[in-house]
Amino acid sequence: MRAHHEPVLLAEVLAWLRHGPGLYLDATLGDGGHSEALLDSEPGARLCGCDRDPFALAFARDRLERFGDRVTVAHSTFRELPGAHRAAGGEPFTGALFDLGLSSRQLDDPARGMSFQTEGPLDLRMDPSRGTSAAERLQAADEPSVAQVLRAHGDLREAATLARAMVAAARSGGLATTRDLVSVLDRALGGRRHPRRYAQAFQALRIWVNDEAAELEAALQWLPDAMGPGGVVVTIAYHSGEDRRIKQVLRGARSFPSRRRPPQASEEPDRGPWLELTRRVVTPTHDEVARNPRARSARLRAFRRKPT
Repeated sequence: MRAHHEPVLLAEVLAWLRHGPGLYLDATLGDGGHSEALLDSEPGARLCGCDRDPFALAFARDRLERFGDRVTVAHSTFRELPGAHRAAGGEPFTGALFDLGLSSRQLDDPARGMSFQTEGPLDLRMDPSRGTSAAERLQAADEPSVAQVLRAHGDLREAATLARAMVAAARSGGLATTRDLVSVLDRALGGRRHPRRYAQAFQALRIWVNDEAAELEAALQWLPDAMGPGGVVVTIAYHSGEDRRIKQVLRGARSFPSRRRPPQASEEPDRGPWLELTRRVVTPTHDEVARNPRARSARLRAFRRKPT
């Protein structure tokens, strides 16, 4: 049986992203749910689907097989997107999606070490064939560096205390599994369980291990040259740091009075390469969160590439 992952904010993604035939980028293909819906609803759409997770690519390739040569799939980090784009023909993108969340399969696979709710190796790599695991990186890390990771990517106010405990445990060989990390966090936080703190710590370590901040920066800097005039970029972030960086790089336009209404042709941009389409961040409805609790922290923004 195939694992099920409900695409987050699917209706909102399609409302902003889909606007006619052309080549679309799904830079975080995952299980392929957003892309499948796009290809179904826009017969003239073709897809360049990329992901750094080889298991996700295999799953998505099977899911999207029925679309034939409308789909090109590439094993690619964000830094490697230019090469994947060239391999797909290099045509300017009509639309691009960056969904920065994890899939249910990644979270629920104990071997990936992505979740504090399952026992497994403390790995956290999006691509297990590259780089080093979280456990290995922590063994070689110092307290100030780990504390900075926890603050920057986990918003943890106890960062220094937690970093001290984690580094000590790693150096003594006591931080090899997800269960080990939860135990270390419990002790450092006074012996009580703190699921929210666990989630923040796992998130921070995952972003660090996969160099996600630098990868996102590289992709955002590359995007203006890859998008065709009028092309739309939709981003979904799950962490305030990611969302803040997206705003800093792409927000170069005035806002519009409607939260979900695309701008009219008469509404001209005023600065920067992007026109911001979302007046403020779009979040899931209560009904969606009830169906899919993992969508709770999703933040969607949409931007249109101005004519050159």
